Amino acid sequence: MPVMKEVHEGHKLELAVEVLNSGGAIRLEALGTSMLPSIWPGDILTIEHRPGKEMVAGDIVLVARDRRFFVHRLIAKHSSRWITRGDCLPQNDESVAEVQVLGKVSLIDRKTAVLVPAPRVSPFARSLAWTLCRSDFLRRISLRAHRFRQNGSVDFSLALPSRGRPRPRQASGRYPRDRRPDAGATVTDGMA
Repeated sequence: MPVMKEVHEGHKLELAVEVLNSGGAIRLEALGTSMLPSIWPGDILTIEHRPGKEMVAGDIVLVARDRRFFVHRLIAKHSSRWITRGDCLPQNDESVAEVQVLGKVSLIDRKTAVLVPAPRVSPFARSLAWTLCRSDFLRRISLRAHRFRQNGSVDFSLALPSRGRPRPRQASGRYPRDRRPDAGATVTDGMA
């Protein structure tokens, strides 16, 4: 099944809504940080259609609002209005009608594992989400650490102050493969 990266274009959104409403499933790549630490940017989410009565508080749901998709946790259902919120956000979203809730996230596919989302956030994850919500610095560090775990490399220069930034090197004196001064050069004595 192909993965949709951007759904800002109206026809893609309408097609995804049609697929979900007909009982199908779609896969989307997570782009934002509002669901940290449950969902990280780059995670591939499998969303399946579920009737409203099958969705309960704690489920991660796909909501269509303002011609965009949002994947947030369902907090409460009050008759025809549903309340959602991102795990890493300080306040609830505006309430939405049940018809705007298109489906439920059934799988989270990371490069390292495939996860079934938990309906409850653990106390550790809740405190981590609270911390990441309030600290831009810790959120940036966490995103870089996650990217490192996923890809095996990270750009440390973004985490350092802009003045006097050293070039990243490995302990052997060689530059990481993607950081060499030029494609064919190898630094053997640790000097650039």
